[in-house]
Amino acid sequence: MNQVAQQLRTVVVEREFPHPPEKLWRALTQPHLIEAWLMKSDFQPVAGHRFQFNADWGSVDCRVEEVDPLKTLSYTWSAYGVETVVTWTLDATSKGTHLRMEQAGFRLDQEQAYQGAQYGWQNFFNQLEQVAAGAAA
Repeated sequence: MNQVAQQLRTVVVEREFPHPPEKLWRALTQPHLIEAWLMKSDFQPVAGHRFQFNADWGSVDCRVEEVDPLKTLSYTWSAYGVETVVTWTLDATSKGTHLRMEQAGFRLDQEQAYQGAQYGWQNFFNQLEQVAAGAAA
């Protein structure tokens, strides 16, 4: 079992945003803002809340795992047999916020999903930058 756990892969995207944590937290937790950069959802920042992301290609089943306002947000991400956990970490900096997204749990035989996540999250981060820039302080 331990050997299997070691064969899981993680996608990590980190970026410095010139915005305070409050702006990014809103973009990560308010459904109308999430829709503007990621997908339509019925997300609520409440541990245990089950929700879905919906896009033209299908949907993602999720459950909120951890909510530590302005610091950490974590939820399961389940789609097409891929079971991962997405964790957002916000750290205030002198210039704004360092945002880290980690999607953990890709099996070695899920190469297409792993590559897709690496590509997709880069695009989502670019859109998140635009949404966060417009989110009220």
